[in-house]
Amino acid sequence: MKFEKKGPLNRLDVFDAIKNRHSCRAFIDKPVNKEIVYSILDIARFAPSGVNTQPWKIVVLTGSLKLQISKAIIAAREAGIPEDPDYHYYPTSWREPYKSRRKACGLALYSAINIQIDEKEKRKEAWYRNYHFFGAPIGLLFFLDSDLEKGSWVDMGMFIQNVMLAAHGFNLETCPQAALAEYPNIVRNLLKISNDKSLLCGMALGYPDNNHPINQYRTVREPVESFTQFIDD
Repeated sequence: MKFEKKGPLNRLDVFDAIKNRHSCRAFIDKPVNKEIVYSILDIARFAPSGVNTQPWKIVVLTGSLKLQISKAIIAAREAGIPEDPDYHYYPTSWREPYKSRRKACGLALYSAINIQIDEKEKRKEAWYRNYHFFGAPIGLLFFLDSDLEKGSWVDMGMFIQNVMLAAHGFNLETCPQAALAEYPNIVRNLLKISNDKSLLCGMALGYPDNNHPINQYRTVREPVESFTQFIDD
């Protein structure tokens, strides 16, 4: 099973994919063929990695096991079991400008689905959809050998981006999800994966529900001038 290039690639297609990709949080009830998932990963594997280490390890979830993982994570949260991720995704103390960006992102998301800040049960229900891969038919989990260093984490980021862009090329959308790595031991136990594999994140994959309000909101991106310094000789 190999991905076959069907024609010359227009570089504008790449530009459009990068700019139009978004975190999709609602999907239609349509299965994704295994062959398409294979092709996505077959494209993504050409991501660069230091000395060609290719450190990525992927689990593709569908059906009952995917649901079992979702329920187990939610049960842990409901039982008050503390999160025990393999790494800290977010800073332990928020400061500007990241604090404001985080707040704006959350407000935009919950405003899109008309949930107010004091509606705690609705907010929790919306958050728990993370653990159900937002209803996507495919769930991806990204693992990395735990003895590898930060350079391999950079490599994984480039691979994950390739997955999202390749999916976009098949008219699919994705949502990378750090939330699915909050309880890695639960996930590893259910998948019978050894503890020497770190769980980086999950990802929802499917055909987008373009009419759902949650898929209408977009985050604001900073202009190039705000994060770039040009140094001329």
